[in-house]
Amino acid sequence: MANTAFRVKGNASLKGDLQPQGAKNEALQIVSAVLLTAEKVTIHNVPDIIDVNLLINLLMGLGVKVTKAGHETFTFQADDIDLEYFGSEAYQQDAKKIRGSVMLLGPLLARYGKAFLPKPGGDKIGRRRLDTHFLGFQELGAEFKYEEESGKFFLEAKKLKGKFILMDEISVTGTANIVMAAVLAEGTTTIYNAACEPYLQQICKMLNRMGAKIQGVGSNLLTIEGVEKLGGTDHTILPDMIEIGSFIGLAAMTQSEITIKNVSLPDLGIIPTVFQKLGVKMEFRGDDIYVPAQDLYEIQTFIDGSILTIYDSPWPGFTPDLMSIVLVVATQARGSLLVHQKMFESRLFFVDKLIDMGAQIILCDPHRATVIGMERKFKLRGIEMSSPDIRAGVALLIAALSAGSPSIIHNINQIDRGYQNIDGRLNAIGADIERIIL
Repeated sequence: MANTAFRVKGNASLKGDLQPQGAKNEALQIVSAVLLTAEKVTIHNVPDIIDVNLLINLLMGLGVKVTKAGHETFTFQADDIDLEYFGSEAYQQDAKKIRGSVMLLGPLLARYGKAFLPKPGGDKIGRRRLDTHFLGFQELGAEFKYEEESGKFFLEAKKLKGKFILMDEISVTGTANIVMAAVLAEGTTTIYNAACEPYLQQICKMLNRMGAKIQGVGSNLLTIEGVEKLGGTDHTILPDMIEIGSFIGLAAMTQSEITIKNVSLPDLGIIPTVFQKLGVKMEFRGDDIYVPAQDLYEIQTFIDGSILTIYDSPWPGFTPDLMSIVLVVATQARGSLLVHQKMFESRLFFVDKLIDMGAQIILCDPHRATVIGMERKFKLRGIEMSSPDIRAGVALLIAALSAGSPSIIHNINQIDRGYQNIDGRLNAIGADIERIIL
């Protein structure tokens, strides 16, 4: 199989507007939710990325009628589902390719009383348990089996029944899956320690428009009164906050003047604030973020003068998906930073590539790295490297664009899984990224 790579020229100076794509993580949940009704559901701002397209193909295999109704707009109608396809080898092989396929379990279990799934794939960023999903389904009355030889999960329930569920971890996908199962369950479900990310709020709002009765949206205590059936709706996916944060980091690293358009500012939480702590200047112009070209940015310290620590935590804390971007931005800042990636192990292992590029980083352990900013005294140097996961891939792309010499980035399939036409959009504002086959 041909290896597609990016050849990145470096010394990039960008200027112009960037429009963020629809949010990948929200799209995977919203697209799965169409299985909860026999009526038509229209979804706008659907990102054209590998993971979302694979999920849409899975739905089509299950018999969902999918129509492309316009630019990034799709209509879905799940009025004739082929449950036999579930057991087919084709479904098992396709579902394995993306972690997002786990989001189909809640809707299928709620509406059809059974669901099964092969162990899904996705990023290699450490262990990502699915226990939270299955424990929640069991609480609602489902029987769960895991077949070790085939690596398949089986769920069955004649009728789900509402219950008080105390989540064992604040899982966004786990909460969304249990919410989707609970909306059609008998009686009232209360989910405590629920995730409250904007993506989760979006799916709750969409389900309520479809006739669900969910209270507490935006908090960590959700109360869901089960209903008999749901209707159709129209839904618009939020702009991708991870891409917005990536573009802020890109502007800072390449000393570029970039306007990020239509960012849905109220849904970004503390993301802009964290980049401001790194010394990145920005202006909020209506719903746009303007990042001016900056010669130098200085990392703040804590009030007592100690080194700033940035760590990830569940919403409304700082998203783990932007930790790699923060780390790259710090490499050219004035000052030092401790990056503490609490939620996933292995996600910091891409720093060896940045060290090869000349960055001054001490990897303390799988969760912590200390970055000593170089104040732009030395440019990073271009190297040949490989993208380990979606977010690290874009962090390395940003590093390569700022480097003083060309780079080659392999395994860009990982980047394409989460970022729509990233090379085309950046080239349009002055980047020099060539897609090559090796």
